[in-house]
Amino acid sequence: MRLSRFFIDAPLSLGQHELPEAQAHYIGRVLRHAAGDAVQLFDGSGQEYLGELIDVGKKSVRVELRECIAGLAESPLRIHLGQGLSRGERMDWAIQKATELGVSEITPIISARCEVRLKDERADKRLAHWRQVAISACEQCGRSVLPLIHPPLELDAWLQQVQADLKLVLHPVATPLQQHTPPRSLAVLIGPEGGLSDDEVARAGQLEFLPASLGPRILRTETAPVVALSVVQLLWGDL
Repeated sequence: MRLSRFFIDAPLSLGQHELPEAQAHYIGRVLRHAAGDAVQLFDGSGQEYLGELIDVGKKSVRVELRECIAGLAESPLRIHLGQGLSRGERMDWAIQKATELGVSEITPIISARCEVRLKDERADKRLAHWRQVAISACEQCGRSVLPLIHPPLELDAWLQQVQADLKLVLHPVATPLQQHTPPRSLAVLIGPEGGLSDDEVARAGQLEFLPASLGPRILRTETAPVVALSVVQLLWGDL
């Protein structure tokens, strides 16, 4: 039987803990776990904790953590993904798969052809939702460290502030990805559903972003990060 594994947004240690209300509700009411069930918890520190549920109520769950083990090692390649902002499930898919493929940071990018505009309260809700998407992906894939999900940022602001040994902007007519020198850190810019404009690609080039191609086909905005990050991790990471 597969051991249930959950992220807890609070520091963990050996001994007994009362879980936060949201996780307690999910474990006790949604998944209907009972006292005596084994669980594996992680808090984003890189450590994993093995334990047992000792009390499962309607609104509270207590767990006893009995063993601390090292979590899966993170990829040696630090990747910051600048993902063009897209609608609903497309953005969720991109964040989910980028998390599974080991990115360190994700910034939703607002560019000229974005069809989505988020402001104030709505932006805060989407950010919380995207973080939960990343958490669920970590729970499923075994990562012990969460990627950092930044608030949406205008393209030019991101281009000016992002730091990496190698900076790439995906473009169908460019140098093949595998011809670049292996970096220790990488920033990858992917456009929205309408793509990046020629002017935006040019502005990225002025700030040391090199055009990189995945081949002649033009991929969907939610497909491009899956393909690009898979190739990157195969070439320079840990896949």
